[in-house]
Amino acid sequence: MTFQPLANRVLLEQEEEVTTTASGIIIPDSAKEKPLQGKVLAVGPDAEDEGIAVGDTAVFAKYSGTEITLDDKELLILESNDILGLLK
Repeated sequence: MTFQPLANRVLLEQEEEVTTTASGIIIPDSAKEKPLQGKVLAVGPDAEDEGIAVGDTAVFAKYSGTEITLDDKELLILESNDILGLLK
């Protein structure tokens, strides 16, 4: 199934956080926070005009976006103004 965001919306796949610390301590799932960055999978036309492209890694606000499930994947739809920046 394909998904095309409208207007200034962006479809992201959230990146998982590292589950161990540098010293080797394993962090349980209950202590993990929601990831605040993800890979851009699809971009609406207005967001594309703002310089956001498919394949970029975006950093976004903590409680922003709408979570959806497509093809058994947990994805996030954000407005482009919820994206704080892009990692290059």
